[in-house]
Amino acid sequence: MERISKVRVVPVVVIDRAEDAVPLAEALLAGGLNVMEITFRTPAAEQSIRNVRKAFPKMLVGAGTILDTDQLQRAIDAGAQFAVAPGLNEVVVKKSLALKLPFVPGVMTPSDVEHGLALGCKLQKFFPAEAAGGVKMLQALAGPYAHTGIKFIPLGGVNAGNARAYLTLSIVAAIGGSWMVERKLIAEKNWSTIRALTAGAVQLAASVGV
Repeated sequence: MERISKVRVVPVVVIDRAEDAVPLAEALLAGGLNVMEITFRTPAAEQSIRNVRKAFPKMLVGAGTILDTDQLQRAIDAGAQFAVAPGLNEVVVKKSLALKLPFVPGVMTPSDVEHGLALGCKLQKFFPAEAAGGVKMLQALAGPYAHTGIKFIPLGGVNAGNARAYLTLSIVAAIGGSWMVERKLIAEKNWSTIRALTAGAVQLAASVGV
């Protein structure tokens, strides 16, 4: 989790072909990012995680869109180093933490935040960020919860245009986004564009002081 807070950008990746995972990871590393979240939205997710973990041990690889304990176990078996969900499923969170796998649940309301804190999750995904109030909502949540040490990863509508506004918030550990790893770019194997967009995101994050 410290590594995520250090780079402050988590690319959220949907991979349709497992053979694209390694060149994609290579492009991200070349752009300055050593973390990626591979979502369990396609059948290629598990093998993609395995491929990246084998090819680039220094890459921190997470499994995203984990909705049940079966997906969680498959992610762990594939080598995932953390897991992320769009919502907060207590059964899944407890199973993940019992297996010593860091879990980042999705939250949107104060009740969600408190539920996550009660389960021991100090890093939570604010989702869907823009639809749920964006920067203003996170500022509001900071009031009653910042002292707990909680940090958020806003995701959902976060892009190159509004990323800076999120990154300036001290309660934001990192931003999650897919603009630098769009599914179309991966399908086209446009690794040079992905590398350039990644470098831009990393530079932006580095330029923002909190």
